[in-house]
Amino acid sequence: MRRKMLVLALGLALLLAALPAAAAPGWQGGKTALTFLGHSAFQLTSGGTTILIDPYLTGNPQAAADPATIHADYILVTHAHGDHLGDTAAIAKRTGAKVVTTSEIARMLKDQGCDVVPLQIGAKKIFDFGYVRVTPAFHGAGVPGGHAAGFIVNLAGITVYHAGDTSLFGDMALLGRLEKIDYALLPIGDNYTMGPDDAVEAVGMLNPKVVVPMHYNTHALIMQDPEAFKKAVETRFKAKVEIMKPGAVLVL
Repeated sequence: MRRKMLVLALGLALLLAALPAAAAPGWQGGKTALTFLGHSAFQLTSGGTTILIDPYLTGNPQAAADPATIHADYILVTHAHGDHLGDTAAIAKRTGAKVVTTSEIARMLKDQGCDVVPLQIGAKKIFDFGYVRVTPAFHGAGVPGGHAAGFIVNLAGITVYHAGDTSLFGDMALLGRLEKIDYALLPIGDNYTMGPDDAVEAVGMLNPKVVVPMHYNTHALIMQDPEAFKKAVETRFKAKVEIMKPGAVLVL
């Protein structure tokens, strides 16, 4: 009997160890948490609400979750390039999640059978978890006629800005005045987005409490040193930089 119990305990331990980051315990007990899923993919969770942002998991060498098992109530999509749109349609159809994105992408996903919430740049929409503000992002949309976006998400009173793929732009200062940003998720990879130097300038305009770098080191063209970025930000500003490895959970 004792041997059977040990075998069962070992099996349970192995099962828990094999679970994707989406099952990590950081947000248990109603805590609000941010999980980095690799590249620009994140999961925000608070209480019974789970929000995915740009869930590029299949084909992502940094992927820290399984698209076949991850849960979502909402999926936010900044633009339709493959490394951001990712597994949105498959996850949304499996889970019934609402996809919040720009009108052009929403139309495409609706045709694929997804439940969509079409918005555009400048919108601020109330949801049961808080609200979402759609911000500009200077980048290709990935669909004809569209525009790339970022999102400011207020979840349980905590404000998180996911900049999407973007260059540095002056109206980041306006966003910093409109919102008291707690966490800014900023691309630093260069080549397709702003690089570290411009991202440091973005921090000065946004004035967040915490900065999380993203969209770097996924492949050769966007290799960067996040420690150098952290030092540059924290030397100039009060903001703290959190370098998150794929699968890491930050309790907010």
